[in-house]
Amino acid sequence: MIFDVITIFPGFFESFLIHGLFKRAIEKGIVTVNVIDLRDFTDDRHRTVDDRPFGGGPGMVLKPEPLFRAVESLRDAAQRPDFPVVLLSPQGRLLQQPVVAALAGREHVILICGRYEGVDERVVTGLATDEISIGDYILSGGELAAAVVMEAVTRMLPGALGNEESPQQDSFSGLAAGVGPGANGATAGMLDCPHFTRPAEFRGMRVPEVLLSGNHQEIAEWRRRQALAKTRARRPDLIRAGSLSETDLTVPGGRLIRQED
Repeated sequence: MIFDVITIFPGFFESFLIHGLFKRAIEKGIVTVNVIDLRDFTDDRHRTVDDRPFGGGPGMVLKPEPLFRAVESLRDAAQRPDFPVVLLSPQGRLLQQPVVAALAGREHVILICGRYEGVDERVVTGLATDEISIGDYILSGGELAAAVVMEAVTRMLPGALGNEESPQQDSFSGLAAGVGPGANGATAGMLDCPHFTRPAEFRGMRVPEVLLSGNHQEIAEWRRRQALAKTRARRPDLIRAGSLSETDLTVPGGRLIRQED
């Protein structure tokens, strides 16, 4: 997977790329990240990338010329005009696991980090192939959003985590591919189950006995039920009509989760 990140603050990504998941993925050759300075594609001595908006109003807007030049240069270098050009923007579609899974299936993605008041609308309509938001809130720029997208996508690439089961057990992991009990009792498309480690008792709080039993079938069932109960309590919107069996719809305490709940 190749990520090309277009930004006016290339130094932002220096620390992000040399730690943890990304450090390992880059060393293994699973991921390549090219950070591109947008100012390299300007044509004036001040390296201007923004200007005031037509019609007045607060803030500055990223100009179209440098962004078009940057993307076209990357496409020409790769000799491929068809890979996704993603604009990180609060006006984009919400980043959810199906979106992550779709991006993970591509070989090359360009990420444009917005700034200031936004980008010239001609970038949205004439250059970007997708517009993604990481949530309903405003950041000063798209660099953090680009980092979130790359992290989420890289976790799904084979070998990136070193444990092939881990991504499938994450919260939301089955939203793109259906639902049902998964590895270790995880329920695809739901929130993750609770996790515990040593010590077995801490400040009067004990680990559930079933997790200490060694009975893997009972542990898997407990995890599945806990995941479903947590999802119903915190994110009932994830429970899709017709997507769960009668067994899946039964939560601890014997209450059936009705589709209308």
